[in-house]
Amino acid sequence: MNKRLFLVIWFLSILLGPFTLLLNISKIPGPYDTILLINIFQRAVALVAFVMLFWQIVLGSFMHRWIEKYGAWVFKFHITEGAVAYGLIFLHPLAFLLFNYIATKVIDPFYVYTGFCVLCQTRTEFFYSFGRLAFWMVSAAVLAAKLRTQPWWREYWRKIHILNYLVFILVAVHSWFVGSDSHSFPFVLFYFFSVPIVIYIIISKLIAFFKPSLELNH
Repeated sequence: MNKRLFLVIWFLSILLGPFTLLLNISKIPGPYDTILLINIFQRAVALVAFVMLFWQIVLGSFMHRWIEKYGAWVFKFHITEGAVAYGLIFLHPLAFLLFNYIATKVIDPFYVYTGFCVLCQTRTEFFYSFGRLAFWMVSAAVLAAKLRTQPWWREYWRKIHILNYLVFILVAVHSWFVGSDSHSFPFVLFYFFSVPIVIYIIISKLIAFFKPSLELNH
């Protein structure tokens, strides 16, 4: 796979979210009010961020192999895409905050960002907590990567940055049980393609991590 082919595949996967959303909102009779437009924006950034998170894991997990085979541009692409992905993730709850303000005339950032619950009043609130947890985890992972060149942090940043694996799973659960676009064609095809791949990567990484200990015990 050369650079051009990879970028074409990446770009087409990015378009799946907006295209699915366009199909879904085309079923809603207009005109669209402000609150619906904010909701559309919130859903769009979430779908694109989900795809970018997938690529971040696929590239980051095997970065040395990607670089050996296709060149150093892969690493630069990974860094740039990661920054864009986090920007979209940051905008998602911000849009939710604005959505709630227009709907209720109350600004409540604590509910949007820290309203965690386990025994929640509703099923939806429970899965909102998955999204909140994912937001803070990915923020920690991004900060860890940002500080990776610092001498005092160089040995430890990967241990925090590995949270991205868990972030993807949390986001996948959050999007499936809170949103409707993840269930819709054609994005649902990517959803059921990407989730098993990430789970496979996680399992393979765990096996590689524990394998030396298991061999020593035998």
